[in-house]
Amino acid sequence: MSDLLFLVRNATPTDVGSLIELRAYLLDGTSASYSSRTPEDCARWRAAYRGWLMSTLGINDAVQILAVEHRDSGQIIGCATGIIDVRAPAPGSLNGLSGWIQSVVVAPQWRAKGIATQLMHQLLRWFANRDVAAVVLQSTEDAGRLYEALGFKTSNERLLIRQEVLG
Repeated sequence: MSDLLFLVRNATPTDVGSLIELRAYLLDGTSASYSSRTPEDCARWRAAYRGWLMSTLGINDAVQILAVEHRDSGQIIGCATGIIDVRAPAPGSLNGLSGWIQSVVVAPQWRAKGIATQLMHQLLRWFANRDVAAVVLQSTEDAGRLYEALGFKTSNERLLIRQEVLG
């Protein structure tokens, strides 16, 4: 697919509805541990995500939310989020900055056309420009090859999650 057909850009408040719908491919009705299980779960994460997006877009310099816009239709066909955390310095991150990539999503009809790769390249440049040496992500099985081609390796550490349902 030609880069001329789509534009990777910073997401704006007008993209919020599309970003929610794209993220739903990851969070609604999948077998993942973080997936919504009921219509109420779905409504709650969507409302919380909408609020987070509106309070974050263009305001929080430690968060980069990208949207992929189809140049002809203007439709948002993909997205990705990068977040910078400040942690205690460690051998792989002496400045304590750690990157987290989440919600790399491309609409099903646009997959396998290089869009996710473009999103990842832009996020990795953003991290590098902010001196973030360590970047982590959680992947689906289908996307694993993409991330490995970009230099990500499976960690020998266990990811443990403790999750409580909060009001």
